[in-house]
Amino acid sequence: MDHAAPLADPLEPALGKTPDLATNHIQGENAMAFKENQPQFQMIDVTLIDPSPANPRQHIDESTLKGLANSIQKKGLIHPLLVQPANTSGRHTLIVGERRWRAAVMAGEKTVPALIRSCDPNEVLEVQVFENMGLGMRAPLDPRDMANAIQTIAERFDTRETAAEHFGGTPNWLNQATAAAKANLSPKITALLDSGKISSAGAAIQLEKLAQKNEAKAESLIGQTEKLPEGEKLARKIVDRALSEEGGRRNKKGEAATTIMASDQDSDTPPWDDAPSSSATSSRRLNPGKVKMVANILGLADGDEEEILVRLIDEFLALKGEGNPPF
Repeated sequence: MDHAAPLADPLEPALGKTPDLATNHIQGENAMAFKENQPQFQMIDVTLIDPSPANPRQHIDESTLKGLANSIQKKGLIHPLLVQPANTSGRHTLIVGERRWRAAVMAGEKTVPALIRSCDPNEVLEVQVFENMGLGMRAPLDPRDMANAIQTIAERFDTRETAAEHFGGTPNWLNQATAAAKANLSPKITALLDSGKISSAGAAIQLEKLAQKNEAKAESLIGQTEKLPEGEKLARKIVDRALSEEGGRRNKKGEAATTIMASDQDSDTPPWDDAPSSSATSSRRLNPGKVKMVANILGLADGDEEEILVRLIDEFLALKGEGNPPF
């Protein structure tokens, strides 16, 4: 098959012209419904593809495509793009898969697998919306299933560093991704994690730690989480705050008693809502200059001392091989 000469920047023609929609697909009253049109599989030159002007995704941050590009470099493009038939210039307009296309270009791919399928202009937006809603698409793996799968692959490598590199991440990222695989969670917490009621495996592990320190408090949190409406999740920062209060109670019983009592009295506040931070007392003892220095090293805002502390703990645990930072 003859192709047009490659362009210096595969994405440049897409940004500088409007695709010839009139010759891209069937139009008018006799146009067939998308469902009735038979797709044709073909490997297509990435320089002959233009983004859809109807795409509801108006902005794509290319910095977020690095993980996908790494995946494509390792295994190629797993899911084909969906494109319109070629117009008179031999170019195809994307229907679905712009992020995959851009990531493939970033990964250095010359051609990509695509399904060529005619779609009427009036149906293009609907197809794009349904695809992004996930209707008819794959469901994501449960957190523990994903962690177990990543752990299985990681064990094929000699070192954690090499395994992390394979996934395009750092050893700290790998510790986060496999935390749930190594955790010994109770049946109740496992059920909440698997049902999506807990925001991450890291939050589930922290909740298990809370149960070991204060079973009654953990059970109360679990009970509230079980009653969460559909789509709501227990955030890790809520569990971290409860753990912090437990640490404060052990270290400074007198000073922490008032804070804990106030927290217990506010029983109407659901666990997924942000509560006032209890770190105000300890923050007065911190050296602002040192906090700013650590924040710069971690790439964080120096005003968020709680986030700095969480990151420091995660980094320390990762160095010790016990990392379980949040996803």
